[in-house]
Amino acid sequence: MAERYTDREDAGKKLAAALQKYQGQKDVVVFGLPRGGVPVAFEVARQLKAPLDILVVRKIGVPGQPELAMGAVASGGVIIRNEQVIRAVGVGSDRFDAAVGAARDELTERDAALRGAELSVDLTDRTVIVVDDGMATGSTMRAAVEALRTMQPERIVIAVPVGAPEVVDQMGAIADDVVCLLTPRNLVAVGSWYRHFGQTTEMEVRRLLDASARP
Repeated sequence: MAERYTDREDAGKKLAAALQKYQGQKDVVVFGLPRGGVPVAFEVARQLKAPLDILVVRKIGVPGQPELAMGAVASGGVIIRNEQVIRAVGVGSDRFDAAVGAARDELTERDAALRGAELSVDLTDRTVIVVDDGMATGSTMRAAVEALRTMQPERIVIAVPVGAPEVVDQMGAIADDVVCLLTPRNLVAVGSWYRHFGQTTEMEVRRLLDASARP
């Protein structure tokens, strides 16, 4: 088994080292996916000397199996469907639409609680590095990238410490660059590749955003 990360801070520092070509570039902005991706993104933004913001994305869990994502929603009204999962579990359109509605309500509340309703950085013609603590199904990251595309950045880079190899390959079709440090054949769960993988709180997200905004 490959060496695991100590925690999200450790993963962020190692990920930043793989993104050094973006250091000091004025057009670069880093986005973290709340909540777990924000501590990773904070370290990336700090070492690259880039501004940090967040994009709220909410997974749409299978009824009765909330950890299994059958899609995702993101700020801007983006909806992603994971057709493979939907077919496998036999979820009909009515149940999927109901799950989308619930996820949207949660997304709106979380967006307002963490940062506010609008993105604080103009992304036009900029390079966006979007960071999460890992990718298992890719639904969350796919929704994030599609939402960011509507804001007309010049380039989108996906950066994660660990991801399922087939998902990393798929991300290459929607992003301009993909940086993933570990691609284990048997991912099992993102958290299994961290020694400490506690839940990131809303207070921690706000603290990191405030710290990033200070000189």
